[in-house]
Amino acid sequence: MEPPRARVRYSILQWWTAAKTILETKLNDFLAAREPPKTFCPSEVARGLDRQQLLALGYDTWRDAMPSIRELAWERRTSGELEILQKGEVLDDSVTSLDDIKGPIRLRRKTIGAK
Repeated sequence: MEPPRARVRYSILQWWTAAKTILETKLNDFLAAREPPKTFCPSEVARGLDRQQLLALGYDTWRDAMPSIRELAWERRTSGELEILQKGEVLDDSVTSLDDIKGPIRLRRKTIGAK
């Protein structure tokens, strides 16, 4: 029998893998539907989650999903798949952490030819 601590870590990993799949699918839907330069708010992704998806993620409301969606968006920005904008401007490389972002953001598919 494995120690309880190892089981908890494994359960968290399993949860995040399943959660990430649900969130990635919903984020991909929005990215596919909006041609650059059109943008969308991460809250649109969260509000697009149905009750079953929220329950599967362990969330009570769409607002509970926001930190995970922002984290996923940051990962996708780092891998070059999307751009994060604030006040209409693409965040540049001087923004090195999700914690550096204060206030509302918008997302869009990375513009072809953009750095």
